[in-house]
Amino acid sequence: MEMPTASPQKEYTDLQQERLCYSIHEAAALLGVNYFSVYRLIQRGKLRACRALRGKLLVPRSELLRLLKS
Repeated sequence: MEMPTASPQKEYTDLQQERLCYSIHEAAALLGVNYFSVYRLIQRGKLRACRALRGKLLVPRSELLRLLKS
């Protein structure tokens, strides 16, 4: 008996859901706010972000969860 295998698309979707960091635009979409609102939270120190290659800001998933819990 052969076990069904997961499709590559499903595996890709699962990996996307397990991401460790999100861009400012993605974080804003997840929070349901404007891009500039997320940027202001970072500037005011209420949301921690880190710089990736070429200076792109990334917001850790743990920071988004912390913000939602508070």
